[in-house]
Amino acid sequence: MTGGVQIVSHQTHGIQSSYHFNCTKSKSSQGKSARDQLLEQAHREYQTGDYVSAEIHCRQVYQTDPQSPAVLLLLSSIYFQKRLLDDSAYFSREAIRVNPTLAEAYSNLGNVHKEQGDVQQALEFYKYAVGLKPDFIDGYVNLAAALTSIQDYEGAIKAHMEALQINPNLYGVRSDLGNIFKSLGRLEEAEECYQKAIQCNSTFAVAYSNLGCVYNQRGDIWLAIHNFEKAVKLDVTFLDAFINLGNMFKEARIFDRAVSAYQRALALNVGHAVVHGNLASVYYEQGRLDLAIETYRIAIRLQPNFPDAYCNLANALKDRLLVSEAESCYEQALKLHPEHADSLNNLANIKREQNRTHEAMELYQRALKAKPDFPAAHSNLASILQQQGRHHDAIEHYKQAIRIFPQFADAYSNMGNTYKEMARNQEAIQCYKSAISINPNFADAFSNLASLHKDCGNTEEAIQYFDFALRVRPNFPEAFCARAHCHQYICDWNDYSSRNVKIVEIVDEQLKKARLPSVHPHHSMLYPLSHYQRRAIAGKHAQYCKDKVAHHGIATKFAPRNKNRRIRIGYVSSDFGNHPTAHLMQSVPGMHDNTKVEVFCYALTPDDGTAYFKKISSEAEHFTDLSQFIDNAQAAEKIKSDGIDILLNMNGYTKGARNEIFALRPAPIQVMWLGYPGTSGADFMDYILTDDQTSPMSCVEQYSEKLAYMGRTFFIGDHAQMFSHMKSKILLSVGRTTTAVINYEDSETLSRLMGSMRLQMNEEYRSNDDGLDCDSEDVAEYAALDQNHDTSIALQNMVIKGQQCLQIGDIKIINGLCLPAFEAQASQGEAKIQNAVYTSRRQYGLPDDSIVYCNFNQLYKLDPNTMSAWCNILKKVPDAVIWLLRFPALGERHVHDWCWRHHNIPKERIIFSPVAAKEEHVRRGQLADVCLDTPLCNGHTTGMDVLWAGCPMVTLPLESFASRVASSQMKTLGLDELIADDYESYESIAIRLGRDVDYRRSIRSRLYNFRKSSRLFSVKDYATSMERVYKKMFERFNDGRQPEHIFEQHLLDN
Repeated sequence: MTGGVQIVSHQTHGIQSSYHFNCTKSKSSQGKSARDQLLEQAHREYQTGDYVSAEIHCRQVYQTDPQSPAVLLLLSSIYFQKRLLDDSAYFSREAIRVNPTLAEAYSNLGNVHKEQGDVQQALEFYKYAVGLKPDFIDGYVNLAAALTSIQDYEGAIKAHMEALQINPNLYGVRSDLGNIFKSLGRLEEAEECYQKAIQCNSTFAVAYSNLGCVYNQRGDIWLAIHNFEKAVKLDVTFLDAFINLGNMFKEARIFDRAVSAYQRALALNVGHAVVHGNLASVYYEQGRLDLAIETYRIAIRLQPNFPDAYCNLANALKDRLLVSEAESCYEQALKLHPEHADSLNNLANIKREQNRTHEAMELYQRALKAKPDFPAAHSNLASILQQQGRHHDAIEHYKQAIRIFPQFADAYSNMGNTYKEMARNQEAIQCYKSAISINPNFADAFSNLASLHKDCGNTEEAIQYFDFALRVRPNFPEAFCARAHCHQYICDWNDYSSRNVKIVEIVDEQLKKARLPSVHPHHSMLYPLSHYQRRAIAGKHAQYCKDKVAHHGIATKFAPRNKNRRIRIGYVSSDFGNHPTAHLMQSVPGMHDNTKVEVFCYALTPDDGTAYFKKISSEAEHFTDLSQFIDNAQAAEKIKSDGIDILLNMNGYTKGARNEIFALRPAPIQVMWLGYPGTSGADFMDYILTDDQTSPMSCVEQYSEKLAYMGRTFFIGDHAQMFSHMKSKILLSVGRTTTAVINYEDSETLSRLMGSMRLQMNEEYRSNDDGLDCDSEDVAEYAALDQNHDTSIALQNMVIKGQQCLQIGDIKIINGLCLPAFEAQASQGEAKIQNAVYTSRRQYGLPDDSIVYCNFNQLYKLDPNTMSAWCNILKKVPDAVIWLLRFPALGERHVHDWCWRHHNIPKERIIFSPVAAKEEHVRRGQLADVCLDTPLCNGHTTGMDVLWAGCPMVTLPLESFASRVASSQMKTLGLDELIADDYESYESIAIRLGRDVDYRRSIRSRLYNFRKSSRLFSVKDYATSMERVYKKMFERFNDGRQPEHIFEQHLLDN
């Protein structure tokens, strides 16, 4: 529907009929003959539009005076107005025959030819007319109109200027000249013309209206409105001015006044279809959908061949959720006009929402073929290309959209999203800021900018921008949920309960409306959502992944495989580099029995240059860098061509995931494993590798997959290989095992070091109540050095003075804080430690003689319930402290403030340390007495880290997968007694460990000795257990049976 403004031309002088009055002086009525009076009457009738009477009276004169040029000229004019062009031309020629120098007759003859479409002949007559009569104003005006019609604007300007030279006060001519300047984009000259026209005639409404058009084109909407209002005040019947005024109010979003202007226009012309259409569009903007639909239908009844009206009616019907009717209207518009770009674009939007992506793409492309400079279609097509992973193509279309429409804020914001997906963060930030500069109330751009800051760890900036977004749009679920996660991330628990209530309400509403939930699957465990809601959230995201690749076609059937060949296993992950997942499983590919399985690893990210990536890529039988396959379909095809039988998804919904590959079904059996603590919710994932403690059958409804129990904990750690120097240690405090320690890989050198120090046995490690044999080679495990020993004092001074190392004989002992300076790779866990390493509480500001409870998780896993339990423990264990990480640093202040306000716990009792490199992170766990797990979401990798350090962990399993992993680890270690049933028992266990020295010693001794032989840290045992599960999965598939739960008994049957 048109929303522009209409330039109005002043009516030109047109047909010349006043030769007689132009060439003779008026006489008084008493001196006029009957013939002259009759001719004068005919002229008056002509001027008033009574052409029939004018013809009758002029014919009477013609009968008496057939050679009169004035009579012949008037008859020529009358017949022109009656559209009797041949008669008009006849009488013009008769006038010329009588008077060959009669300029007006030539001009009239030019008008006839112009009306008949012979503009060139018309021009010849106009030029001849002004040649005969150089001061012939009407001739110049008609010449200008003809030149304008053939787009000879410079010639038209010259003709107008000639007329104005003769009479500068021709306000109509000034206005028409302004119209030409405006069409050429010469707005200053156009404005000057309209202003001079108004100076000549301050009541000339047309000039005010046209001046309003100039201001509108300049973007000065308020001056435009002022001039249109002036025009309609001067001429209350000025239809075009009322329409223009309505359009301006519509653009200014002053909808009530736009409605009023359009209604005034309809009062002048109730059958004006375009005005009905524009009025309907205002109703649409006001949200008055029913009235908009009714008014669009009126426009269509008045003008059935009106594609704009059908298109806009379809928009309203779509918003009314009458999608089928909307489609019909778009299709009707396209029947009327097959290349109607708006209808093509909008119909494509519907197809896209129906997941008919291929049809949508074709329609967007048709829209762009019909209208190459169509910014919305470029942006929409870019969005699909972005969704398909064709980021560079998407960027090009976004740039096209912005080139065409530099104020296209949405295109900037969406292009920012694409750059974000490409990890080009600075370009993304610039795009978001450009969008906001164009539209300071653009909530989505604020939210997108906030999300980028959130992902980059700039939490304060993220919260600030989310706040901006929510101020602009208070009901903005995506921004609200993302901001809530930011607050959770930094332990800002103000309004914690009301925030969670709101999040549950948002998720519930979105799921009921079948929308993609605003809570990310990986965050759902942090909120009090039901199992159904968490699974449904994951399911919606899984479906979104399927929709993105549906146009490629998804495999649904696979032929049975050769039972006699090895099972082909494919591990897919973005985390084969320096990432906790690789830290855990880097040895798995190489530990598999290659007589039973053929191992393929598929990296979703390039080589990061670490030993982790090198180890996995070299020990896997086959390794492919899928980051080179930008298109998900190509990546899936590569996996399929490898003949993979069982494909493992190690990402789930974590960063770097490409679940679209799994949605394309490149393998007959697809399994969730390790990297994501929960269900995929996907119908394209068959199993989840787990165990009966993490995923008991009582919780089976949480999972879309079938449970595949491993017959052991599903968790694994490569700590025995990575941190073998921690299998033994020297304790530097008699009676305490956590004050200061020395670790060294070489047990022989460690024994020499012990001998030189004259070490004595530590009581804690004399205990053998649990029947655990003490291997004599592990004598260092039981050794202790008095803290007043000279060497002990020297080591303490090394820390106090900030020295990097201490030499004892031929043995160098490294200050544990300085290890990266000596062994950079080893500090990252990528190589074996070559020197002795000293670690002490003083390095971290921990009290030597206090009980130290620790938790090294990210702080988002904390919640008020857990923090209250920890504060209660501190109250019951005098002088105890809790040791946490600044992960993130912003969390420290919030935790301290909350604990003081709610429990009067001073900040000195909650000690924070910075995040450390991997080896130090694990090694310093030896300094803690007890680890307090986070029930909301356990320490998974960090749980393995503290357990390898010999620090027992108290855990409380709840119902979610993420909350039960630690209890599975503890059961494997035989420490079931540290698994609580509720918060009360959680506190009791922790308090007992803090206060009962003998109990704590017993637990720590059992853990320290058993960890090395436990299945928890045995990668070879783990790989063997996996193979048994894989065999059972493969057999079911080859037998033509659907996936089913796999229990430990099934594995024993193997």
